[in-house]
Amino acid sequence: MTVASARWLLGILIGIAVAAWSSHLDAQHASDKVPRIGVLWHAGDAEQEKIPLGALREGLRRKGYVDGRNIILENRYPDERPERFESLAIELVQLNVDILVTVTRQAALAAQRATKTIPIVFLSVPDPVESKLVSSLARPDGNITGYSSVSVELVPKRIELLKQAVVGLSSVALVVNAHYADGARRNIEAAHRAAAHLGIIVQPVEVRSPADFEAAFFLIRRSQLQGVVLTQDGLFYANMTRLAELALEHKLPMMVYAKEMSQAGALMSYGADIPAYFRRAADYIDRILKGAQPGQLPVERPANFDLFVNEGTAKLLGLSVPPAILSMVGSVSE
Repeated sequence: MTVASARWLLGILIGIAVAAWSSHLDAQHASDKVPRIGVLWHAGDAEQEKIPLGALREGLRRKGYVDGRNIILENRYPDERPERFESLAIELVQLNVDILVTVTRQAALAAQRATKTIPIVFLSVPDPVESKLVSSLARPDGNITGYSSVSVELVPKRIELLKQAVVGLSSVALVVNAHYADGARRNIEAAHRAAAHLGIIVQPVEVRSPADFEAAFFLIRRSQLQGVVLTQDGLFYANMTRLAELALEHKLPMMVYAKEMSQAGALMSYGADIPAYFRRAADYIDRILKGAQPGQLPVERPANFDLFVNEGTAKLLGLSVPPAILSMVGSVSE
C-alpha cells in the first residue's frame, strides 16, 4: 500500500468514526431532551389556578417528573377571553410542545383547532363526545383524550340538596356564564326540570366576567330569591373567594360544585374531586411520553361525588343545617 493510499484509508476511517460518534451524541441528546408540556388554563394567572396547578405538579412528581428539572410546564392563561384561548393554543403549538394539556371545553376546542398532531389531554370537559372532541369515550381516536367532568347532570341534585339543607327554601338563582350560550342553556333546562319536580322557583342570572358578579348578587337580592346555585364553570372556580364573600354579604346560602369552593366560604358543595383530575392527568402525560397513542386511551369520567357543608358559613347565615344533611357529608350518591 502506498503512503497516499494509507492516508486515504486513514481519512475514511476517521470520517466513519467521527460520524458514528456524532450519531451517538445526537441519540444521547435526544434521549436527554426535557419534555415540554403546554398547559392552556382558563383563568388569568397562576395565582387563580394555584389549586389545580399544584395538583398537576403533585401528580407529575408522583410519576417522577419535577417541573423545571426533567419536565417543563409551559403555562398559558387566557383570562376567560375567547380570543385568548385561540391565540395561546396557536402559540403553544408553535413552541412544538410534546403534549398539550387543556383545561375546560373552550381550551380543548381551541387546541383541537390548532393541531391535529400534537397529543392533547383535556380536563374538565363535560361533554367531549357532543363537543366533537372525541368519537367516543371508550375509543377517542385522533390525537385527543382526557378526563371528562359531570356538570349539567348534577344540577338537579345540587338544587335538591340546597332545598333540603335550607328549611323553607322556595326560590333560587341559577348563575350561568353567558359567554357560552349552549352550556348556559343546557344548565337552565336541567334546573327548570328539577324545579318542576321539587316545587321550587329557579331564576337564571347571567354573568360574563368577574365585573358582573356584584350586580348579579344585587339582582338576586332585589328579586327576593332565597339561595344561589352556581353552575360548573371555570369562571366561578377561579373567583371562588369573591363569590363566597358576595353570598355572605347578601346573606344568601350558596351551593357550589367543588369542595375548595365551600372551603372558601360557600355554604355547600356537591361534585367530584377536581384536584384529583389534575393529579390523574399526570398518568396520561406519562403514558403518552412513553409512546402511548392518545386516541387509544379511553376518556375517564368521575364515578363518585361528595357533599360538603361549611358549618362556619351556616352559623354566619343563621342557618341550622338538618342532621340528615350533615350525616351525608363526605359521600352522597348521584
